[in-house]
Amino acid sequence: MSFLEEAREKLRKELPGITGNKEGAIKQAAMDALVNFAGQDEEFAQAIVQGGKFSDCMKAVCKGIGTSISDLEVYSRAAAFYFPGCKVRFEMHLDLVEDADALSVTGASAGDSKLGMSRGASECSPKGGAKEPEQKAGLVFDLKDFL
Repeated sequence: MSFLEEAREKLRKELPGITGNKEGAIKQAAMDALVNFAGQDEEFAQAIVQGGKFSDCMKAVCKGIGTSISDLEVYSRAAAFYFPGCKVRFEMHLDLVEDADALSVTGASAGDSKLGMSRGASECSPKGGAKEPEQKAGLVFDLKDFL
């Protein structure tokens, strides 16, 4: 069994034992993020397998948060619980046009625009060797173009 499979199984088995209102509210999303991170780096997966309990991780994440915490902070704290010093990088994009690469300024109309938001994959690189995100070409529209 690979470290990824062991990490996934360990977190899945410990998930029902998580108690507390705050911990219960974030446990599934935190587990999903940790499994995603484990899939990105075998060393991180090993750290989960050989590290502390998921319930202790959730307690550490919720310590001192008051009444709220952002998802991004939850993922960063959870990753750091298993691999101290680990950095989690987030990337978010807003696309106002469904497929900006396929449209030209003259071929687009106001009716073609859709409002969408995508959240890029979180990335944890304990070795510090994170790849730079690929820059996607896009179009710039001026609202005057639609008048």
